[in-house]
Amino acid sequence: MTDAIRPPVPPFTQETAAEKVRLAEDAWNSRDPQKVSLGYTVDSHWRNRSEFATGREAIVALLTRKWATELDYRLIKELWAYDTHRIAVRFAYEHRDDAGHWYRSYGNENWEFDENGLMHTRHASINTLPIAASERRYFWTPGRRPDDHPGLSDLGF
Repeated sequence: MTDAIRPPVPPFTQETAAEKVRLAEDAWNSRDPQKVSLGYTVDSHWRNRSEFATGREAIVALLTRKWATELDYRLIKELWAYDTHRIAVRFAYEHRDDAGHWYRSYGNENWEFDENGLMHTRHASINTLPIAASERRYFWTPGRRPDDHPGLSDLGF
């Protein structure tokens, strides 16, 4: 089975790596596990906090569980570094639980891509802190972050 090509593809430049990061952010902000999983190889390997997942089915299951409890999820990713087929990002996202308590999660991800632009390895380290509703910084309508919304560096994250 051959996967579809997911541009931009390696080798990455600063411009194409930044584009890949924004496309990943957009997919995750859709909160659609099936859609997100299509950016990964069928045998993709993940470490997400202390959870390990292999393959798209496991990715869909992980994201389904995640977004069932992380309500009103909004994410910003920022390119940190890249080489020909790897990208490092930093990110922060905000969400609330079903009791209405707000949280901000900060983290770093290391990504490795195949020749079709599909991610086959993802390592995510994430820390979550409770925040007051007044500390929230992400107020766009659920879905894609508007182009004029501040990024992580602009927000001082």
